[in-house]
Amino acid sequence: MTPAVTMDAGALASAAAHTAGVGVRTVDDVAGIRAVADFLADVWQLPHTNPPYPSEVLHSLVHAGGAVHAAYGTGPDGERLAGAAVAVFGPPADRGAYSFVAAATASDRGVGFALKQAQRLWALERGARVMRWTFDPLVRRNARFNLVKLGAVGSEYLVDLYGPMNDGVNDGDESDRLTAAWDLNTPGTADETGDEAARDRAAEVRRAPDGGPLAVRDDRRLWCRVPEDIVALRAADPALGLRWRHAVREVFTGAYAEGLRATSMSRDGWYLLTPNPANTPEEPRP
Repeated sequence: MTPAVTMDAGALASAAAHTAGVGVRTVDDVAGIRAVADFLADVWQLPHTNPPYPSEVLHSLVHAGGAVHAAYGTGPDGERLAGAAVAVFGPPADRGAYSFVAAATASDRGVGFALKQAQRLWALERGARVMRWTFDPLVRRNARFNLVKLGAVGSEYLVDLYGPMNDGVNDGDESDRLTAAWDLNTPGTADETGDEAARDRAAEVRRAPDGGPLAVRDDRRLWCRVPEDIVALRAADPALGLRWRHAVREVFTGAYAEGLRATSMSRDGWYLLTPNPANTPEEPRP
């Protein structure tokens, strides 16, 4: 990685943190990591005694060469934790970095972007070229952030990756995930290529659980719609949420078998899947 790329990444990380009104730094002390574990428990609606990433696990990841990034803002009682992210990578660094988790409070716009840019800088400084993580393909705001804001590509579709989950966010659902592959040479904010006019002309191939269109396609692209708020839908009607899961799974597994990959998400909730995306990062060398 050239010094110029790393320098630009540092400038972007600083600017993103400034825009979000936070300071982002790595933490490795007992109190700081405990606060991150508690924060992640709050996000996943779990008791602090049963966080999704216990503090001893986070300490181990840091000891193994990973990093826990925390974003701090200013509240009425002083400094407050507004977001956190955890990443690791195995030697050699060109195998790519892996982000275990990144989360921010819903009201803190821009914190997630600041965290990802801090992770990017950390990974670049250690020679990594690609960062990967997984996300729920039904959560459209995350899909839009990952594919459009960051410019990542959905490199693989994983069916029920974790098996049953018992946290307060995912209860009653199956854990399908998309892997986001982010070329670390890409600073963020990709062009939005949803092409809504072409989507409107495309032929419908499947109906969604709500009776509307689920998937449409032309001769080379496919669009797939996801619900507006799967978290709220899952809480109100778990059976309907699960029907959406299975419907989207069927579209994606078929499309990925054809060689299509998710490259964009429109504001109104439509994925765009295209063949051989130009911005797919190179696979790490074995």
